[in-house]
Amino acid sequence: MTKISQAFVLAGGKGKRLRPLTHSTPKPLIKVHGKPIIEYNTELLKRYGVKEIILATGHMHGRLEEHFGNGKKFGISIRYSVEKKPLGTGGALKAAEKMLDDRFFMLNGDNIADFHLGEMAAEHEVWNALATIALKEVDNVAGYGVARVEGKKIAEFVEKPEKGKEPSRLVNAGTYVIEKNALEFLPNGFSLIEKTMFPELAHMGKLFAHIHKGVWFTTDTHERLRNAEEGILAQKLENPW
Repeated sequence: MTKISQAFVLAGGKGKRLRPLTHSTPKPLIKVHGKPIIEYNTELLKRYGVKEIILATGHMHGRLEEHFGNGKKFGISIRYSVEKKPLGTGGALKAAEKMLDDRFFMLNGDNIADFHLGEMAAEHEVWNALATIALKEVDNVAGYGVARVEGKKIAEFVEKPEKGKEPSRLVNAGTYVIEKNALEFLPNGFSLIEKTMFPELAHMGKLFAHIHKGVWFTTDTHERLRNAEEGILAQKLENPW
């Protein structure tokens, strides 16, 4: 359980790299081990006491709203922030600003992980951070934003660094604790938090790292989707989760 009762979940992407699976199904509703990807996230958030999710949708919004409704049947309140055109991670967040609490979780809706949100929220509060990012150590950082960390602070992210020039093997795992007043660094319209808000917070010394050592699967390509399917099956056999 945490003191944070709200989460903002990104679920508006077109899932181009997962075609043809995403021709008729929005990416968050693709099933992994018999369950829609996004439901792994809603269950995680409920486990840590989150009462309301702001679901950022766009592509195939109707299918997502048809699936979740107001969230009652899933035991959590769900409201929607609908993009009329793609806004990016930062633009989607800025567009929902009036709906957000003073402190909230933010998740990429296409990841599957067992983040310890309680620890993450506690660290965020102790550090007096404006944003805390879950980082995961991986063997191959290709295709990820790689963090340069100084102590507990994130100094910068290096996008897709050349092999041998990586500042670390810690990558952005797509889960955050964010203070609403950090959104002042986001412009209206299209933006990416990785290129707008985070660099500003890092410069201020207000961007911190939570190191995630548990399960983390991305699902944005066919190969990663297969890895998630195999990994979830292994987890359920070896350590029910």
